[in-house]
Amino acid sequence: MDVLIVGAGAMGRWFGRTVDADLAFADADPEKAVATADALGGRAVPLDGDERFDVVCLAVPMRLAADAVADNAHRADAAMCDVTGAMRPPVAAMRDHLPDRERLSLHPLFAPHNAPGNVAAVADEPGAYTDALLADLDAAGNRVFETTPEEHDAAMETVQAAAHAAVLSFGLAADDVREEFATPISAALDELVASVSDGTPRVYADIQSSFGEGTDRVADAARELAAADDEAFADLYRRVSRGDDAPIESTPASADDRDQTDKHDPVE
Repeated sequence: MDVLIVGAGAMGRWFGRTVDADLAFADADPEKAVATADALGGRAVPLDGDERFDVVCLAVPMRLAADAVADNAHRADAAMCDVTGAMRPPVAAMRDHLPDRERLSLHPLFAPHNAPGNVAAVADEPGAYTDALLADLDAAGNRVFETTPEEHDAAMETVQAAAHAAVLSFGLAADDVREEFATPISAALDELVASVSDGTPRVYADIQSSFGEGTDRVADAARELAAADDEAFADLYRRVSRGDDAPIESTPASADDRDQTDKHDPVE
């Protein structure tokens, strides 16, 4: 199987290391394509070339995914896949431009240096080539699970956009205080801020742009907490602790409730 990987960045390199194939790389930066090909034992090809391959894998920024499908559909003899991070736009584009070929959308839910891990997969039109790619992911120790474009993108509003917004908001709002003042929760948040802010701003901006409803919900929740009186705050707190999405009617705190608050709150 010969595979063209369009995008020679971190995710393209991860895919190239993971699959068992003869590799070619194309990138808007030709030198990056050459360097990645040399590192992984493949070859570099022009980004706008016409050479055909069994499989074309798109490892481009998610905002470019649909256009990349259109630009490279003619180069895929048998199958196309993507590892862009969103699923609805590339899957829809692949259905339009490759109706008679195998189609697979993948989202590794980890930074490449943390591989292996969970990989969301939409086998939109499965076949021998996409089955082989999935087998390679599994053999590398990843946990591949099936989803739909709609379920995946809705989930990303929470696990990516909302999570990142909450962490970055804490980093922006927090004052610089002495280390001795840290609590277990604030220390854990500091670690998350360091992890999230150690990435590439463009990648996180793409996530916010693609799945921004999750960020809006974080902002709405923060405003609701800030405006809440004691009774309303208690209702919101109980909603979180019970994992209940529905509004909870306020009830007076029992003695047991007060005891539990006294036991846990001062030391977190």
